[in-house]
Amino acid sequence: MSMIGVAKTEVRESDQSDLREKYLQSLSLIERLHRQLLDVIKDDFERGGDWDINSVQALLLFNIGDQEMTAGELRSRGHYLGSNVSYNLKKLVDSGYINHQRSDVDRRSVRVRLTESGRSVHDRVDQLFNHQLSSMEEIGGISTEDFEDINTTLIKLERFWADQIRYRL
Repeated sequence: MSMIGVAKTEVRESDQSDLREKYLQSLSLIERLHRQLLDVIKDDFERGGDWDINSVQALLLFNIGDQEMTAGELRSRGHYLGSNVSYNLKKLVDSGYINHQRSDVDRRSVRVRLTESGRSVHDRVDQLFNHQLSSMEEIGGISTEDFEDINTTLIKLERFWADQIRYRL
């Protein structure tokens, strides 16, 4: 192999190593950020003296909003990231945050929507996010353009992973 071929191989290996490092760092950050978001929501509810709902459930109520959907749709639309959506939905129904109704067509399918109590939790999380937005750029140093870049990259990553599953790449 010529010296040029060796140099190109070394550059490719170096680029691959750098890409791997950045990729693994991104994966770690994505996971940590989600957990930290849940901690922020938990902290807000605890400061308000609300102990009867956890942050996962509050975020789920926020994501449902004005929609009516099935548990499967919650997961497929990205509104719920855990594997135990049925457990949390049952807890939320039992606590009066969600109404559920069996489908007339498919009795196995249950559609859910927020009650007034659920709507109140939704509004509380919405308020929290709006409060954060008021200082995002000034205190956090994060601009609209930063979010555009982040979101573009995360959408590409999501599409890449979906293709890995769909096409077994």
